[in-house]
Amino acid sequence: MALSGTIAASGLSKAPAAARVDWVDYAKGICIVMVVMMHSVLGVELAAGQTGFMHVAVAFAKPFRMPDFFLISGLFLPLVIDRDWRTYLDRKVVHFAYFYVVWVTIQFGFKAPAFAAETSWREAGLLYLESFVEPFGTLWFIYLLPIFFVVTKLTRRVPPLAIWLIAAALETARISTGWTAIDEFCARFVYFYSGYLFAPYVFALSDRARNHPAFALAALATWALVNAGLVAFGASEWKIVSLVLGFAGACAIITMGTLLARAQWLNFFRFCGEHSIVIYLAFFLPMAATRTLLLRTGIIPDIGTVSLIVTIVGVIGSLVIWQAAMRLNARFLFERPETFWIAPKKAGARLQAAE
Repeated sequence: MALSGTIAASGLSKAPAAARVDWVDYAKGICIVMVVMMHSVLGVELAAGQTGFMHVAVAFAKPFRMPDFFLISGLFLPLVIDRDWRTYLDRKVVHFAYFYVVWVTIQFGFKAPAFAAETSWREAGLLYLESFVEPFGTLWFIYLLPIFFVVTKLTRRVPPLAIWLIAAALETARISTGWTAIDEFCARFVYFYSGYLFAPYVFALSDRARNHPAFALAALATWALVNAGLVAFGASEWKIVSLVLGFAGACAIITMGTLLARAQWLNFFRFCGEHSIVIYLAFFLPMAATRTLLLRTGIIPDIGTVSLIVTIVGVIGSLVIWQAAMRLNARFLFERPETFWIAPKKAGARLQAAE
């Protein structure tokens, strides 16, 4: 069920678990496109040894790109956190673990020959096993989400303010162990937990933006100027400032998603949001192939244009792969087979869980 409005803050706990909220899909769509853009642009620039005009867009989005994604990921957790552990683990851990195993194997399959050429097949095999401890490539997001879900459920009896303050302190501490799971947990958990803890206020923000679009547009313009200025000045990486910009940017994307949903504009973003995990899982292949083709042929000399094309192909190509998998009886790539459910399967369950 798609909802044209937002779930009222006071009624969040009573909202149907299968409901979709329009602005959430728009916001997720904006975020996933920014994620693909970041990987595409930085990959092209690294391979080419120079930067292009798309680098500015990536830098602008850096303070809020992942904070917003994690905040939205925690937004509907109040609806399901009190489920029994078996069901909770099935939906929030096994679900993502399955797709991580499938897609880390696919990604590694494409990269293994190059790894083996540099070292040996034995070392390549060990690197594959290591990917279950150290998240591999672009897949660290779905590696980390189950950890966030489990930690939040385990600590739900602890005073929420204490958890939030600890999470905020971890983000500010700039933990750098070299292990992605630990470092990203410390940097991102505050946003995920905030989505869970402050869900009613997030929905209230969306309601205000929907009811007062002129004020919302003015606020967005102000935010864009401040964010751009701090990024240009280099202050966006400062302690505390990065935390504030993360939340400010998340609020901006929520507002932007709400206004787009209100006007029913740019429905492509909504579609991308509805299939954000599909894009996240599969974009690496069309992205890498297009980057290699364009840079080796040199048919397009401008690095910014190459980066833009690679981004577009990464997004659209992943959706093409998904559709091809659905038609070629390879649904297991995007839908978890019943064999891998540890709790009763819900009706119509698919990869894109609305929860």
